[in-house]
Amino acid sequence: MGVSENKMGVMPVHKLLLNISIPMIISMIVQAFYNVVDSIFVARLGEDALTAVSLAFPVQVLIIGMGVGTGVGVNAMLSRSLGEKNADLVNKYALHGVLLSWASSAVFTVGGVFLSGMFFRTQTEIPGIVKYGDDYLYVVCVMSFAVFNQIMLERLLISTGKTFYSMISQVAGAVTNIILDPIMIFGLFGFPRMEVTGAALATVIGQTVGASLALFFNLRYNREITFRLKGFRPSASIIGKIYYVGLPSIVMSSLGSVMIYGLNLLLISFTSTATAVFGVYFKLQSFVFMPIFGLNSGMIPIIAYNYGARKRERVIETVKLSAVYAAAVMGAGTIVFNVFPRELLEMFNATPEMISLGVPALRIISAHFFFAAFCIISLSVFQALGSGSESLAVAVCRQWLLLMPIAWALSKTGDVNMIWWTFPITEAVTLMLCAFLMRRVFLKKIKTRELHAG
Repeated sequence: MGVSENKMGVMPVHKLLLNISIPMIISMIVQAFYNVVDSIFVARLGEDALTAVSLAFPVQVLIIGMGVGTGVGVNAMLSRSLGEKNADLVNKYALHGVLLSWASSAVFTVGGVFLSGMFFRTQTEIPGIVKYGDDYLYVVCVMSFAVFNQIMLERLLISTGKTFYSMISQVAGAVTNIILDPIMIFGLFGFPRMEVTGAALATVIGQTVGASLALFFNLRYNREITFRLKGFRPSASIIGKIYYVGLPSIVMSSLGSVMIYGLNLLLISFTSTATAVFGVYFKLQSFVFMPIFGLNSGMIPIIAYNYGARKRERVIETVKLSAVYAAAVMGAGTIVFNVFPRELLEMFNATPEMISLGVPALRIISAHFFFAAFCIISLSVFQALGSGSESLAVAVCRQWLLLMPIAWALSKTGDVNMIWWTFPITEAVTLMLCAFLMRRVFLKKIKTRELHAG
């Protein structure tokens, strides 16, 4: 059975990119908002609670990275199959994506049961932080099936250009989380006071609402995917193709998780307040980075589809427009972080010590935003074109060869503020590597391939 021409192959690129990306950007901003609100409420429990949630963040990054990385692989391969008019492969990639999301959640469930307490005891011996952290992380891991299913089902909608429905499911989940946060943390309206456990449960319930809506939208409106289970058998070949594209994202998130864990260890050796500042930074920077990730979510299927449909000019135009939009967002974020650092920190019930550490931290770290814009776009282009090795090379270089060694060296100065310079230095070097690899991928995949102007 053939697949009819999708809007990703015919709509003007500037209109198409905004049409697909804006719903994703809105949903990503809502996601960033609820992440910040979650930490604002937790901060009212005290700095130990805020530090505990910050120390749990590496595992959350790993969970989301595994889900998104698998989703990126499914997204790129499914969109390419649509461009190639191969309906059978479209369905197979969708079903394998759902299967892999369940398998991934099972791994983290086991880890949550046996390892959550141990994870915190490797970072600190402060009883309050360990107790809060164990309570929070146990729920996040054991119930990770919610976030894995939400991510995958939303990625299937994105793969076929139905980002409006993906936006609705994400917004619904985020709003549910925001409403439940104060109720479950502080025990309002007859609910028991559950503190950080309540924050984790509110998050999981919100993710379950989002996943349920995404499933409904896929079954009801995603006509390009039939979800035929008859005769379905897991295929090592298809799984391999998904992870060939998605593995760099997973590795990058894994390395990012290790990076955050390592930096937390360095920072907490100075003071636990420095770790809290770092956690607050990561919540705040999501307002800058999440719109770029939303843009990428729209960009990847457009590039993959038109690459599969052999339309070179549409691929190139998509990349150029995405880079311009990303640079504009990052520039605005840099201005906000430099002009209003105190006001941003005060939202988290910051102590005078936290203000003193946090103001220079936000200003220094935000210097890397503009560099990061090009790097993020480059990695997504590599993924959309199936160039997994380039993305992997950048990830390994950035996290293992640059970021952590630089942070360790700067920590030896004895000045915690020097550690924040790790990010601008690392991103500047990564930018040069991405520019080199982008040129190589262009010559290999675009210029020499027999694509015609679309």
